[in-house]
Amino acid sequence: MMGWMKTIMINTAIDRLRRDDFLPEIGLTNEGLWIEDRSQASDQSLLYEDIIKEIKKLPPAYRVVFNMYVIDGFTHQEIANRLNITVGTSKSNLSKARVILQSFIKKSGEAKQCCM
Repeated sequence: MMGWMKTIMINTAIDRLRRDDFLPEIGLTNEGLWIEDRSQASDQSLLYEDIIKEIKKLPPAYRVVFNMYVIDGFTHQEIANRLNITVGTSKSNLSKARVILQSFIKKSGEAKQCCM
């Protein structure tokens, strides 16, 4: 029962965002989706919060594909069908989002090493 409800809600949200020409709100995630592991070290917790902030800063097209692929588990074909884009565009947007996030993580790691 939950599977079809999730599908209907996702499709409705995507239709609304498409109709509104992908407003900046597209791809924002519910904070509840990101459950933090309290047993991790404080520096890891800080990185976790920073990564979430960086995901929210991604350009809307990259953010929505990243969220659909990584969080919701959609395939590139499903993303392409739902967003009315090509599979190549979906893959490209995911790749670019990952590069941006990897760059942030690398910079964050270098900052920690220089300060130790």
